[in-house]
Amino acid sequence: MTTLKNRWAILAAMALPIAGCSLEPSYERPSPAVPGQFPVGGAYSALPVSGAQPVRYTDIFRDPRLQTIIGRALANNQNLQVALGNVRSARGQLRSARADLLPSFTGSAGASIARNRGAAQGFGGGGSVTQIYNASAGLTAFEIDLFGRVRSTANAALNEYLATEAGMRAARLTLVGETASAYYTLATDRSLLAIAEDTLTSAQRSVELTRARLEGGIIGRTDLRQAETILQQARADRADLTAVVAQDRNALELLVGAPVTDAELPQSIETADPLLAELPAGLDSRILLARPDVVQAEYTLRAANARIGAARAQFFPSISLTGLVGFASNALGSLFTNSGFTYNGGADAGVPLFDGGFNRGNLETTQAQRDIAVAQYRLAIQTAFREVSDALARRGVIAEQYAAQLALQEAAADTFRLSDARYREGIDGFLTTLDAQRTLYGARRSLALTRLVRADNLVTLYRTLGGADLVPEASIAPPETPRGSEVLRGER
Repeated sequence: MTTLKNRWAILAAMALPIAGCSLEPSYERPSPAVPGQFPVGGAYSALPVSGAQPVRYTDIFRDPRLQTIIGRALANNQNLQVALGNVRSARGQLRSARADLLPSFTGSAGASIARNRGAAQGFGGGGSVTQIYNASAGLTAFEIDLFGRVRSTANAALNEYLATEAGMRAARLTLVGETASAYYTLATDRSLLAIAEDTLTSAQRSVELTRARLEGGIIGRTDLRQAETILQQARADRADLTAVVAQDRNALELLVGAPVTDAELPQSIETADPLLAELPAGLDSRILLARPDVVQAEYTLRAANARIGAARAQFFPSISLTGLVGFASNALGSLFTNSGFTYNGGADAGVPLFDGGFNRGNLETTQAQRDIAVAQYRLAIQTAFREVSDALARRGVIAEQYAAQLALQEAAADTFRLSDARYREGIDGFLTTLDAQRTLYGARRSLALTRLVRADNLVTLYRTLGGADLVPEASIAPPETPRGSEVLRGER
């Protein structure tokens, strides 16, 4: 006779998943359709290439005020909160998918008492009371994953979760770049506002001097009108830039998700620009595999590859187990005895005979989605390569551009001083001074904008290279086998 212990062992064995084969295609990372190194020569001639790794934003943006603002943006930005919510949603879907890999047990207990009153109504006897007590635990329709359908579905959910997580890192990287760019834009517009105010003050003095000379009969009315043109231009620019600076602050506060104090704002691009650090020498295009958007595209590809295995498994038979163990007795006191033990078990097999082409269509769809994911992965790498190459092209010439703009401003300032002195001495007409003043005004504005280009270029390089502080350590791309053991514990 089978003992109680043996009966439990039999039913437990029925509940264990039977290892089966996997019908997923063997995953191979597509080869990137980009050169192994970034361009060299020409615009890139000043940039050595070797094997440097991405850098953290604190290594590039060394302004303590900017670092504080970025930290607050990462904590408060609402777009980032949306991305984080998507990660939590994907984690929940992963939990549900992985639950199908394990049997689900349910327990129940009940009691019923019934009195038979047939004898009291003339059928003989004195009536009786029937009591039934039961307690059981059951396994319902647990699929034996012979052909890996359930495992492929769970694998797809895991990779979709990891893709969503990489998407959140991409959102963080974009937020850091946008916050730094907004910070330097505000600094530049404050500089442009200061230049407009300086020019307005200088033009006001010129107008006053010209009016006095006109009233003294030394010059004609034309000189006064010419002097007023630069004055009114500076007035218009001051009014416009006052609004632009306010709008820049609004944009920065939107990114931060909270008000920004005056003490946290940059005074000018001239004070913010020196706190930018250069990138370390040496760049290798393999670091593009670490970019969060590229990592996201590869995990999406892995998920599409896993869904092919699930679609293939639909062509094969499925087997489900059911089982029940428990106790039943007419007396509560004897319920949990060996004589009250009951069990049953069974298995159901389903074989697809005719589905109207549904499974075939489903397989073709998953294969097409895998091919699309391959193209999207390669496109993500190509886009990353182009973005970095464009930024490097600008970086290779920005020093020369800045030096030329600085020299242009110095020459324009000297020309204006000389022209103004000659005008005051009556040697030259005011038109020469006006041209010199306009040239100086434009040169100062161009130099400030060039500083912004230089700062934005570093921001772009940081963002396009992937940002080491937003990429998993010890890995520049998804591993060959995604790590999912820690996912459900929330350690990723």
